[in-house]
Amino acid sequence: MIQYNTMKVLMFGWEFPPFISGGLGTACYGIAKSLSEKSVNVVFVLPTKKSDSRTFISSNLTVLGADEIPLYNYNEMVAKLTLLGIPLKEGISPYYTSPEFLSASRKADRLLSALPGGLLSFSGNYGKNLMAEVIAFSIAAESLCLLENFDVIHVHDWLTMLAGVRAKEISKKPLVVHVHATEFDRSGENVNQVVYNIERYGLERADRIIAVSYYTKMIICEKYGIAPEKISVVHNAVSKHKQFERYHIQKNISEKIVLFLGRITMQKGPDYFLEAANLVLQKIPDVRFVMAGSGDMLPRMITRMAELRLTDRFHFTGFLRGPDVERMYAQSDVYVMPSVSEPFGLTAFEALVYDVPVIISRQSGAREILSSAVTVDFWDIQKLAANIIAILDNPEYARYIVERCRGELQSIEWKNAAERIIIVYNSVI
Repeated sequence: MIQYNTMKVLMFGWEFPPFISGGLGTACYGIAKSLSEKSVNVVFVLPTKKSDSRTFISSNLTVLGADEIPLYNYNEMVAKLTLLGIPLKEGISPYYTSPEFLSASRKADRLLSALPGGLLSFSGNYGKNLMAEVIAFSIAAESLCLLENFDVIHVHDWLTMLAGVRAKEISKKPLVVHVHATEFDRSGENVNQVVYNIERYGLERADRIIAVSYYTKMIICEKYGIAPEKISVVHNAVSKHKQFERYHIQKNISEKIVLFLGRITMQKGPDYFLEAANLVLQKIPDVRFVMAGSGDMLPRMITRMAELRLTDRFHFTGFLRGPDVERMYAQSDVYVMPSVSEPFGLTAFEALVYDVPVIISRQSGAREILSSAVTVDFWDIQKLAANIIAILDNPEYARYIVERCRGELQSIEWKNAAERIIIVYNSVI
């Protein structure tokens, strides 16, 4: 067993504050920072952090951009551009034969060939060149492992799995894959086959897998054929520090606010929230519904809201960050998380920090912890509406939910998650 203060972890992620688009970046920060506070040395690699030097978050936590890593033996890498030990242009891997993957590999090839000075270039976004950047990220991982030594490799979600596998092959160090969401969460049964293949490839080659909930562990076993004994469950946590008092925010007495905060995508169930809002407003007209976030379903939600003639009662804020998120929680009276498939659900925990009663879907990992929260099936808009009305009409019931959930929240801390992750590290080192 390696002692904490001598353990060095190479961690790959696609998001890290301030570069976040959802709960993944928040979770990566909580995990990496808590590990570093336990004297584990963490090097967290992002595609880019818009800087030309390493950023030290603490004495044991360094954030590094892949676009800062010099390519080891640059000319040879440009000539070969290998992924997983297979020449990309041949496309002979059984997992990677689709036109989408081959197109991405060619983009990655051009990305490498056109670069001066042996440094890769990344946007770090989720744009049209995402797959090419995922491939290039694995090349940066290979170079880093040829230049530096680590005890264990830890990757977050599918975007970094290829990098993790390549780092493992080069360094011969164990690989831990941390699953915050699967393609089945994001897309239902209509999965992107290339993304699924990458997930399966990474999960099969991991020495150990961390799932953020037993719900996610079940999906990994059933959909990817992974043995349950290979998977450890480590629940995420939430910062319990609230700041709304300093903003002097007071809730509106005359009108109640019901909040949806998250990506406006199929996975998060925004359409069920909107339909339930319509039912509630037929019974309680002096309520405002807020949908905070962005995503591919936003235009459809705006159109449907207009069809239902809810324009004066239903509001879209766009994507919120930092203090704006805190203000939104602080002004809300009910938080609804109607996710179709939610591996964990950090936003439900964040809402409780601001004393907001929560309604969560039964298809979420959060219910493993928040047994006192109100739960509904995501598709049951009648029951969802009835529960929203019950909370709005009965302040004592709302306080009861918050108090019960607050007790369940006490043990959910990042330091506890870090301790469980260290146990996983020592099991594979």
